[in-house]
Amino acid sequence: MSGRSTAVTTPTSSGPTTTQPAPPARSPLRVVLLAVIGVGLLLLGGGLAVALGIGRDSSAAPTPTSDSVDAGFSRDMARHHQQGVEMANLVATHSQDPDVRRLAFDISSTQTNQIGRMQGWLDLWGLPPSNGTTMAWLGGDMGGMTGMSGQGMGPESLMPGMATQAELDHLRSLSGKPFDVEFLRLMIRHHQGGLPMAQYAAKHAAEPAVRRLAETMAETQTAETTTMSAMLTARGGTPLPAP
Repeated sequence: MSGRSTAVTTPTSSGPTTTQPAPPARSPLRVVLLAVIGVGLLLLGGGLAVALGIGRDSSAAPTPTSDSVDAGFSRDMARHHQQGVEMANLVATHSQDPDVRRLAFDISSTQTNQIGRMQGWLDLWGLPPSNGTTMAWLGGDMGGMTGMSGQGMGPESLMPGMATQAELDHLRSLSGKPFDVEFLRLMIRHHQGGLPMAQYAAKHAAEPAVRRLAETMAETQTAETTTMSAMLTARGGTPLPAP
């Protein structure tokens, strides 16, 4: 079909028939564009409704409280991730190993994105970034990590797997292969420490989005730990004791 207008002959009441142009036919492309615009407007309206709470199911879970698993996980994992990003960002200026640099870039970009999501949730829920304790949300289930009873720690306490200030200072003093080895050692332990936190939140968080993110973290960090362990061995290093 060409889409051209065709003439239509119609009779008149007072004289001979006249020829009038027919309205132009809609091209297939125009029809598709109109359909896409319509769907886009529908999705936009749905998104605004969700953002404003319009049409929300009355049986939906209430907003997480400050002492909930959702809030505790978002706070603590965001801080845990921040140190991981800090270590990963050192690689660009301390390492020449392309595999280590690629790994560090992936860790930094992924965890920076996840930090933003978790901090965004806290802001959406109207909760502060800290409530004065760390890891109290885990209850008594800490996956066997030493010294963790679920009673919580101080807000500045190092969570399992996190490097001490002395360890970070030592890492910054290195370059080349010695840096690569120490970076892998610290990051493996860092991932091992965060894994039980992600696994607990994946099972016990109330918000589906929080559970999904925690599941993703657990899967990703398990795979990265396996990769880093092989990289460490290939570079002649040995792992640190697990947290």
